Amino acid sequence: MASAYLVLDVVAVLLALWAIRRVLVNRSTLRHFPPGPRGLPIIGNLFDVPTSQEWQTYSTWADRWGDLLSMNVLGQRIVIISSVKVAFDLFEKRSLIYSDRPHLVVAGETLGHMNTIPMAPYGERMRKIRRMFTKAVGTKALLEDFMPLMSETIHDYLMNLIQKPQDFKDHIRLMTSTNILLISHGHRVKDSNDRFLQLSDTVTDEFSEAVTPGAFLVDQFPLLRHIPSWVPGAGWQKTAEKYRQHVADAVAEPFAFVKAQMATGAAVPSFVSRNLDPAAAAAPDAAHEHDVKYAAMALYTAGSDTTASALTSFFLAMTLFPEAQRAAQAELDAVVGPDRLPTFADRERLPYINALCAEVLRWMPVGPLGLPHRLTEDDTYEGYVLPKGTVFFVNNWKLLHDPATYRAPMAFRPERFLGAAPELDPSRIAFGYGRRICPGILVAEATIFITVAATLAAFTIAPVVEHGKPVLPPVQQTSGIISHPAPFRCDVKPRSAKAEALVLAAVENR
Repeated sequence: MASAYLVLDVVAVLLALWAIRRVLVNRSTLRHFPPGPRGLPIIGNLFDVPTSQEWQTYSTWADRWGDLLSMNVLGQRIVIISSVKVAFDLFEKRSLIYSDRPHLVVAGETLGHMNTIPMAPYGERMRKIRRMFTKAVGTKALLEDFMPLMSETIHDYLMNLIQKPQDFKDHIRLMTSTNILLISHGHRVKDSNDRFLQLSDTVTDEFSEAVTPGAFLVDQFPLLRHIPSWVPGAGWQKTAEKYRQHVADAVAEPFAFVKAQMATGAAVPSFVSRNLDPAAAAAPDAAHEHDVKYAAMALYTAGSDTTASALTSFFLAMTLFPEAQRAAQAELDAVVGPDRLPTFADRERLPYINALCAEVLRWMPVGPLGLPHRLTEDDTYEGYVLPKGTVFFVNNWKLLHDPATYRAPMAFRPERFLGAAPELDPSRIAFGYGRRICPGILVAEATIFITVAATLAAFTIAPVVEHGKPVLPPVQQTSGIISHPAPFRCDVKPRSAKAEALVLAAVENR
């Protein structure tokens, strides 16, 4: 009898082992993740995640593992997309389940950026905020109200270039900040000491830091938020609180300015004024006012820095590619002529200038990786399992330099977007995807166009000459969610005495 029981026990064990094996095999089959670097036990690929120039590392990985590769970082599945097809298949065709954002304890929750359009969870509130953008700046007709004041800002920028050409980057930043604050809050910046402008710069820099993977350990271990700030290792709380106050000020102060202007009837059209009912300005709905505040803050902080980055890249490109500059100036001379500066009304008649603006966005993308997307349902793609909660990054730099999409991708060739068979419009990539496409795209494109056109009409940009030889700057850009060209020098001079006189007259005669 004992031997019978022993046999039964052995059979039971064998059956249990067989069942476990079947479960493990089935689970392994079902959880067939995209390939990627082999991780370590428990921590996975924690030490594989690049901390700088991430897009370069991911591009190298894509050459080895393909256009859809994945990592496991402390249990979090992260997928890197490296082709236009995959990005469009998932973020455009399946946008309903690929449009969420990952929850970040510091940037989203503590600082409050989850209330803004870039970081808002996908849902009705995000759609409501997008409708606010449509109402205020969603059409070219709506933008026309801002163009007279934007033109004045452009003329001030040109004057600054005449006076201090070596400070071109500062002039760009002042101009883009001034324009976006006009649009967001109807506020006119007088100089770089403007309180709202300084808040914008501070919040933008701190946001970029806070959303950088690995910046705050609490984002990987949310339970750490409950540890008192005096405990060793919890000093991040003091940093986060300082950043949170900056966001609160950037939200409240410009909004209060608009409310005061509206109360006296002095408000000019802006994102805020267009989204507040003047009849209810004294006592607006609290929830609606909250959304308008944060949406406007995101418009003027993110919009200023990203556009400034693109325009700085434009100066770098003109320094390195004089043939493109000459072609653009030839078009301006033929269409606009020598007796005036270009205006927004010239845009449709300047195809090469528009193509040059597009090439700037492609050649040195402002967001090499963009903001992360989060999958809200289990999904499969080309045989791979993509579980709910997976976080996705698109290697925009790789997409915009893929020779399968762009011929000679490292070259600066605006003509690639002209003719009967233009290459893919880079705005399809540079401004995001699907339901997460940048709602301020028309503002950004209009600002880039008028700045490029006006600059090339009035100035020539060339390399600095030292010891009789031109010094060509390197093609490098900084790491981070919002990337800028690495510091460089160039020589900026008026094209002629007449061009300089046009700038002086534009400023004096308004």
